[in-house]
Amino acid sequence: MSINNIVKVLIVDDSLFFRMALQKALLNDSNIKVVGSAGSAAEAQSKIQELSPDVVTMDVELPDMRGTDFIKKLIPKNPIPVVLVSSLNIGIFEALGAGAVDFVQKPNKKDGQNFEIFCRELCTKIKIASCAKVKKVAPSLLSLPVPQLVKKGDSEHIIAIGASTGGTEATVEILKRLPADIPGILVVQHMPVGFTKMYADRLDRICKFSVKEAKNGDRVRPGEALIAAGDKHMTLERDFKGYYVKCAVGEKVSGHCPSVDVLFHSVARTAGKDAMGVILTGMGKDGADGLLDMRNKGCFTIGQDKQSSVVYGMPMVAYESGAVVKQAPCQSIAGIIIRRLNKK
Repeated sequence: MSINNIVKVLIVDDSLFFRMALQKALLNDSNIKVVGSAGSAAEAQSKIQELSPDVVTMDVELPDMRGTDFIKKLIPKNPIPVVLVSSLNIGIFEALGAGAVDFVQKPNKKDGQNFEIFCRELCTKIKIASCAKVKKVAPSLLSLPVPQLVKKGDSEHIIAIGASTGGTEATVEILKRLPADIPGILVVQHMPVGFTKMYADRLDRICKFSVKEAKNGDRVRPGEALIAAGDKHMTLERDFKGYYVKCAVGEKVSGHCPSVDVLFHSVARTAGKDAMGVILTGMGKDGADGLLDMRNKGCFTIGQDKQSSVVYGMPMVAYESGAVVKQAPCQSIAGIIIRRLNKK
């Protein structure tokens, strides 16, 4: 599916009012055609068979079935891109793990301006989702052993990771396989404010090291990962005590705040050859320039390959610009990181 083609959309939400409002709003985008709507999972299943939509928008909670369960049932039979539309809900991440491509936060019903912003963002994500690679079954990582980290507790080394569409799960698959004594990790994942805190908490439960949403002034230490907040740029800085981060609201860079480019450029400037950069799945080019800066400063850089990317956009631009030293499938990246650290 080309992002410039007409995208056929099925809206799934238990609120008739919301379905009608959303359908009316999506009419304003000439590249999107709403082919139908459904108020339940059962109705959605019937409409999918009847209408063959390119993309489904869906709430996480449906009256007759949890959205996650519906996605698990849907994807193996009909690998259709699903964009979640939900309020602040931890179920978002379970649904993304089940195969949903992306999500947009539901707006405040009383805020008309907020609804307009929401609709613009949703239109963009629908068109991106139409180009996404939907994975029927999550890859098994148990058969891919990760070598032991020989150089433990390295406070001089920094690992910087950037991701967008499809990146929540790609980052999980990498971080959960890294050891507890890994050098400090910084992550920018394009995600709304509020969700980054939930995402960090989820990673903290999964990973062998601690993970938290970054706050201004946080120190960067081995055995810890910091996730950029959804409304702030994160940069790496250094003083006589070592590394720390600055987190501040700012204008969008490469179309985003937080921006992967902002993080990567700061890592190149502050840590130089003592850093490693990883760019993962996502639409657009955020992070490509920053990763090239890192490589030019002597950093080892990794890009996710096309086959394992949900959207091969950001890593493709980085690779084609010469920013990537090593391109690899997501399930190999943790091992590459450890082997590189053992050579330092």
